[in-house]
Amino acid sequence: MDTLKAIEERRSVKAYDPEHRMTDEEIQKLLSYTMLSPTAFNIQHWRFLVVKDPELRQKLREASWNQVQVTDASLLVVICADLKAWEKEPDRYWKNAPEPVQQALVPMILNYYKDNFEAERDEAMRSCGMAAQTMMLVAKEMGYDTCPMDGFDFEKVAELINLPEDHLISMFVVVGKALRPANERAGQLTLDEVVIYDRFT
Repeated sequence: MDTLKAIEERRSVKAYDPEHRMTDEEIQKLLSYTMLSPTAFNIQHWRFLVVKDPELRQKLREASWNQVQVTDASLLVVICADLKAWEKEPDRYWKNAPEPVQQALVPMILNYYKDNFEAERDEAMRSCGMAAQTMMLVAKEMGYDTCPMDGFDFEKVAELINLPEDHLISMFVVVGKALRPANERAGQLTLDEVVIYDRFT
């Protein structure tokens, strides 16, 4: 499938075949391609919590107002971010770059994020959003459907997954085989309404 077709056909599916299982190889492929997503300063601060434990998935479903896709989809990924990734051995993010690039960028990372919680959080959410979109498009290319989700109790989910204090939850992405196609697109805005040139009037 080409990229444009994957974008066109990717829809948020709610009903999945609960009997379908993804292979370990498929999961590895999905996650490996997702990791090619861009991040600021190449920090790669996303963390992909793959929930395999059926009992935990049931509890997460309860914390998600009983949305069936949390348990019925083949795969549940809680996309999180390590807010302090920038200070955890930042030289490793540029280890393959030329020495002058390393010497310039690593101190820049430290200077930019130090004492700047807003930048930490904003970059984390942007990076997780881009990773989620990559994951959904890769899944579509692999023949799977997906649904991004933020309809859950964030505090309860954090407790259930033992989220570290320096991490945040961005969203869930469920992946699986749809039981039925998504509904038609409900109402797309026109380009004229959403595209602005140069400045707002």
